[in-house]
Amino acid sequence: MTTVLGCIADDFTGATDLAGLLARSGVRVSLRIGVPTEPPFDTGPFEVIALKSRTAPVAEAVEETRAALAWLRKAGANRFFWKYCSTFDSTMEGNIGPVAEALMADLGAEQTIYCPAFPENGRSIFMGNLFVGQQLLAESPMKDHPLTPMRDSNLMRLLEPQVTKPVGLASRLTVAGGATALRAELEKMKMDGIAHVIVDAVAEEDLAIIAQACQDMPLITGGSAVAMPLPTLYLADGTLAADAPKVPTPKVVDEAIILSGSCSDMTNAQVAEYIAQGSPSYRLDPIALTQTGADPVLAWLSEQDLGKAPLIYATAAPSKVKAVQEKFGVTAVGELIEQTLAACAVAARDAGARRIIVAGGETSGAVTKALDVTQLDIGVEIAPGVPWTFCHSQGYQIALTLKSGNFGTKTFFADAQAKLSNL
Repeated sequence: MTTVLGCIADDFTGATDLAGLLARSGVRVSLRIGVPTEPPFDTGPFEVIALKSRTAPVAEAVEETRAALAWLRKAGANRFFWKYCSTFDSTMEGNIGPVAEALMADLGAEQTIYCPAFPENGRSIFMGNLFVGQQLLAESPMKDHPLTPMRDSNLMRLLEPQVTKPVGLASRLTVAGGATALRAELEKMKMDGIAHVIVDAVAEEDLAIIAQACQDMPLITGGSAVAMPLPTLYLADGTLAADAPKVPTPKVVDEAIILSGSCSDMTNAQVAEYIAQGSPSYRLDPIALTQTGADPVLAWLSEQDLGKAPLIYATAAPSKVKAVQEKFGVTAVGELIEQTLAACAVAARDAGARRIIVAGGETSGAVTKALDVTQLDIGVEIAPGVPWTFCHSQGYQIALTLKSGNFGTKTFFADAQAKLSNL
């Protein structure tokens, strides 16, 4: 089927977040892991390409994203969505701005919007300032993120050093005027040469207005939530056929493994809650890993009852993470943990696990690569922005969920298993 909307995400959990919200429409969403090497095949109305480019060097991120765009165009898409984190994770150099400008150049787009708001998950934008719950971004736990510490809450100030063309703001007052008012304001700003527009959003109805005003733009950028209204709009105007393929729901057995590499506050709480329920768990010690490798945790895993969904985690408080990073290096520590958790995913699959729950964007990338997963169909949503996905790994039908560190409630790991069992 010809693809209606082509999406590119800068990490794997962000891709499943976006895909899950699009799948709320009931229409099939296909997620590709990395830029496909083959021509488009078995395409869905919505195609999402998951990259691992959020913290990659700028030139590398731009090159990979442009390759993804080229593939999506071959799939038939003529409208595109560039997805990044709802906390606008980036540095003074990028990668959000440079990637957006590269996509705009390839598409001949004079203007795009930036809207990382996700009110359902506590992300809102007011007068260009991003809030996490009731805290400004720079006062939230994101200020201590190990890779992209966010020390400014103003999206205009964050974006301006990353782009070459002017940045503007469409404030909440404009958005409150409705889609026609917002569309007129964007057109006026384009005539004034403003290519990059931050758009305020504090409530779900704001996202519907923004999506309606921008639905014909060749490129929209933002968090996943602003894309959520697009399927309904496309169905209404005939862009998406009423008989478009539906979301599949395969059956898989109960044996499971949970792998957590995220150090976010919410994942820390989720790990603690799961352990408190008496679930089997193993904590990875980065210092010990440098001495013993993965052998001890793989030996532990081989003795576990996968029917009890054991947890293997490297989750820790930011202060502990920082201390280990200072001793061994940020990149080295991250890669060691990712490789170990990926090895655990493969071992669990080979031992019979058919449900794999992963927390953390970098960990999700490592796990999907190790499982040799290249395409996933998006299934039922566990929590806002976190769906179950279905794929094949070495001939086995696997249910896989890739959770962004900050998403979900404290009971997420148990909720995920229950959601799938109750289908």
